[in-house]
Amino acid sequence: MLYSIIGEDVPNSLSARQSTRPAHLARLEELKNAGRLILAGSNPAIDSNDPGEAGFTGSVVIAEFPSIEEAKAWADADPYVAAGVYQTVTVKPFKQVF
Repeated sequence: MLYSIIGEDVPNSLSARQSTRPAHLARLEELKNAGRLILAGSNPAIDSNDPGEAGFTGSVVIAEFPSIEEAKAWADADPYVAAGVYQTVTVKPFKQVF
C-alpha cells in the first residue's frame, strides 16, 4: 500500500533542516533503492524553487510500506523529527490515480 507522509516544519527551522538534510536524504535513498519511493520533496515557504532564507514549510513523501504502522514508524524515525524540524507528521493511506 502507498502512504503519504506530510511533515510540517516548525517556524525558523531552516538551519536545523540544512544540517540534518544529508541524513534525511540517505533514508529516502534507501526507499528509492528498494523500489518503494514514488516521490519526495519539500514545500518552499515562497513561490520559488530556491526560497533562500525564507526556507521551507514542510515535506511530502509518498512511498510503499507493508502497513500504516510501518509507515508511521518510518516517519517517526526521520532525522527531521529528531532534530525538531517537524512540528507535526501526518501519515495517511494514498491511492495513486495517475
